[in-house]
Amino acid sequence: MSTNDLSGPSARRADRNPARRQGNTDLRIRRTRERLGAALIALIEEKAIQEVTIREVLDRAKVGRSTFYVHYQDKDDLLLSQLEEGLQMWSNFLSTRQEKSRRVAPVAEFFAHVASARKLYRSLVVSGRIQAFFDLAQGYFARGIARRLREIGLPIPDQREFDARAHALAGNLLSLLRWWLDRGAKEKAEDMDNLFQRMVWKGLG
Repeated sequence: MSTNDLSGPSARRADRNPARRQGNTDLRIRRTRERLGAALIALIEEKAIQEVTIREVLDRAKVGRSTFYVHYQDKDDLLLSQLEEGLQMWSNFLSTRQEKSRRVAPVAEFFAHVASARKLYRSLVVSGRIQAFFDLAQGYFARGIARRLREIGLPIPDQREFDARAHALAGNLLSLLRWWLDRGAKEKAEDMDNLFQRMVWKGLG
């Protein structure tokens, strides 16, 4: 096939479809970011965060340096992006799947996920980044819990008090997670879920 064949009528029609081009571009960007994120997390599970270099991430992800800097400022920016994407997903997990229950947060699922990523959690602890992670997580879960309470139909007589309660509940959730992990995650994640939901509704009742 000659190069002229690639510029035939069908190819030209595709070029005139901006939505299709945008879709292809978005897919490439998403895949590139996924490869970089997966590479960084895999390396962090193998060695201390501070020992991981951008070159190692690039080699593992098979991505060029110039492409990396199109998306991220540095290694910490990539890590923050990965944590934020995960927190966005988990904090809205119940709403996204339209769960019909009175659970305000996916404690069982989130705790099990964190326990399965124990090496990453430990690396955040050792590197001194764990408190920053919990601070970030509290904001995401506060918004997610507020959304769930609205979906469940909890009355909101005062918006400021409602926001404060959602923020406090998110803090309780993360405090419970830290307590559970520090004790070796001995209890079942489902039991921690039941405990948290009881605490929530006892306080809101």
